[in-house]
Amino acid sequence: QVQLVESGGGLVQAGGSLRLSCAASGRTFIKYAMAWFRQAPGKEREFVAAISWNGGSTYYAESVKGRFTISRDNAKNTVYLQMNSLKPEDTAVYYCAARAGALLPGAVLRGRPTEYNYWGQGTQVTVSS
Repeated sequence: QVQLVESGGGLVQAGGSLRLSCAASGRTFIKYAMAWFRQAPGKEREFVAAISWNGGSTYYAESVKGRFTISRDNAKNTVYLQMNSLKPEDTAVYYCAARAGALLPGAVLRGRPTEYNYWGQGTQVTVSS
């Protein structure tokens, strides 16, 4: 069982930056691949970024590539999402997710919310124009 708690959301102007954190409970954090998803009002939850258990592999949605960076600190049981050059279309509730074992191969499978076992409660990010 893993419990995830996100923090770091808020209101920022376009072009600004935020860093989201996701703290995980339990001693087995290292056994989980981690990901960030987001959901805007009236839209489906969409994949943002994922990272393997040791941080050796990272994956991004095309819409955030070059602007967002996912990282993890296994000693602190925490995964981060550094968001730079934010745009109004990045406005959404951001969710942290954990998947037991390895990330699945291919963007379609990695981006499927049902492939992740545990979810946080979400943190709101609002980007004003």
